[in-house]
Amino acid sequence: MKESTPYRVVVAEDSYLIREGIRRALEQQGEDEIEVLEYCGDLPTLLQAVERHRPDVVITDIRMPPTNTNEGIQAAVAVRELDPNIGVVVISQYITPHYALALFEEGSGGRAYILKEHIGHRIQLVGVIREVASGGSVVDPQVVDVLVEARTRAKNSKLAQLTPREREVLAGVAAGQSNSAVAGSLFMTRRAVEKNINSIFSKLGLRDETEVSRRVRAALLFLAEQDLEGSPEA
Repeated sequence: MKESTPYRVVVAEDSYLIREGIRRALEQQGEDEIEVLEYCGDLPTLLQAVERHRPDVVITDIRMPPTNTNEGIQAAVAVRELDPNIGVVVISQYITPHYALALFEEGSGGRAYILKEHIGHRIQLVGVIREVASGGSVVDPQVVDVLVEARTRAKNSKLAQLTPREREVLAGVAAGQSNSAVAGSLFMTRRAVEKNINSIFSKLGLRDETEVSRRVRAALLFLAEQDLEGSPEA
């Protein structure tokens, strides 16, 4: 647990405007509770900075170069392996349940997931830094709302009735694969794929329609759930 200040922080954010917002929030004149050791613009630079400085807390965007996908989550995993005592605050412009859950998958201690719209408030941001530096966790209330909604929808979804194998088959159908292609990718016989697809149609209540229509509707249901669980960040 961190018992004294300043809190030593490394910031990773490729957007100049967001980076400046964080800078203004953390480096107000006359304040000495936070010491920003380095600002980084991509994942490799961030990991090098963490290795070099061993900060108390890392603040990182969810998406940044080199791939602009889930670098913030990758950073959290790498930092935990390097030093589990380093806190990580992941900031995001939008709420995506998939990434929020991934952040806390290996434990919530020393981890925070907050929205960018809140990082300009110094008191709130410093409070988050204090919390994760001491091993606590913080989740933006709006993120909690979306996670609860996602869990409720998933629980009530007809897709919850599908077996793991049926979901794999449906994923192939949603990707536009033929029964033969699904069979090949999953190392199944075509007959087994057809049996799984018929079971899927039955569980999803898709009975009185053409084969093509049922495949399309089943694919749309699957893709809609995937969008809820893991739509792209920005």
